[in-house]
Amino acid sequence: MQKKTKQKIHRCTCERCKKHPYGKTAQQHQAINRVLLELNERNKRRFVGVLANQQGRGGTSQLAEITGLSRTTVTRGRKEIEHSNKSLPSGIRRSGAGRPLVEKNSQKY
Repeated sequence: MQKKTKQKIHRCTCERCKKHPYGKTAQQHQAINRVLLELNERNKRRFVGVLANQQGRGGTSQLAEITGLSRTTVTRGRKEIEHSNKSLPSGIRRSGAGRPLVEKNSQKY
C-alpha cells in the first residue's frame, strides 16, 4: 500500500485575501480549500462547479483563482452539474496514478 502524501491547503491569490488575510472573505476561501483537500477529483470539480454557478457571471474565473484549479476544470464541473448523467466516465484516477513526484524521480540518480 502506498503512502498518501500530505497536501497543503491552497492559498487564495485574490486581491481581497491579499489585502485582508484574516478577514471574513479570506476565512471563507480557506474553508472552501479545506473542503477541497478531502475530496476526490470528480467531487472537487462538481463542488467548485456548484459554487461557480452560485456566483453567476465571472464565477468560473473567481473560483479558479480561489481554489487554484484551472478554469477548464471549473467549467467542466459546471457542465457535469448541469448535465448530470450516470453513464459518463467517472474521471477519477486510481491511487498512485498520475505523474511521479519530483522527489521520487531525483532519488533514482
